Amino acid sequence: MTENKEKQDTSIEEEPLLIEKRDGILIVTINRPKRMNALDRKTLRMGAEMVEKAHYERDIRVVIVTGAGEKAFSAGADLKERATMNQMEVRQYILMIKRTLNSLENLSKPVIAAINGVALGGGLEFALACDIRIASPNARFGLTETSLGIIPGGGGTQRLPRLIGRGRAKEMIFTAQVIDAETALDYGLISHIAPEGGLMEMALEIAEGIKANGPLAVAQAKIAVNRGMETDIESGLEIESNAYEKLIFTKDRVEALNAFREKRRPDFKGE
Repeated sequence: MTENKEKQDTSIEEEPLLIEKRDGILIVTINRPKRMNALDRKTLRMGAEMVEKAHYERDIRVVIVTGAGEKAFSAGADLKERATMNQMEVRQYILMIKRTLNSLENLSKPVIAAINGVALGGGLEFALACDIRIASPNARFGLTETSLGIIPGGGGTQRLPRLIGRGRAKEMIFTAQVIDAETALDYGLISHIAPEGGLMEMALEIAEGIKANGPLAVAQAKIAVNRGMETDIESGLEIESNAYEKLIFTKDRVEALNAFREKRRPDFKGE
């Protein structure tokens, strides 16, 4: 019995991405704690598959991404694997992480990064592709690629300055600086620092708050914000109007009006 349990535990540990559904919330755990949850090619492939599947599953309203253990959300690329790659394979890896993170950013469901430890290099880029970032008190953040003679290749040079401003982003990237959770909160890199041991509880609380609202409305709000931030204000307002227009004839909008009149909570179906 003990031997079988040991075999089962080993099998679970070797699965690089764990998926759990919890009443409309998809919890995704990067499960490589012995490698500081580094992002190897298998993990990225599974991540891309997860994003595609989540996009089409109507019962999934919110996604939470976290890391296994207490030390790391993700320390970035698996440098042990990277050392075995030739130049072509490195290019393919960079394209893989870029495509995976782009699809995560554009996922129709909100994504919360519950950052439970270090988020470095590609690990921070992973978190930057999420919609909301919260962290445990021991979390650390950095785009440290210049210390390895390269630059962030998974969107870090673009997403970080849009989030915290050009000057601070340049300083972090040029110096390969690693900042703590308090500094990340001050910079606006994260929204909240969870109490010790309360990271997942906070993530689930935020997810429940999102889940209570109309899924079609949340999806269109995400589109409006993401696309609108990449253009001028007039174009952004046009994007907002187009997103609103898509919701006018939905059953969810009618349900919300009926629920308000009847003094009850709306029962949104995503229709």
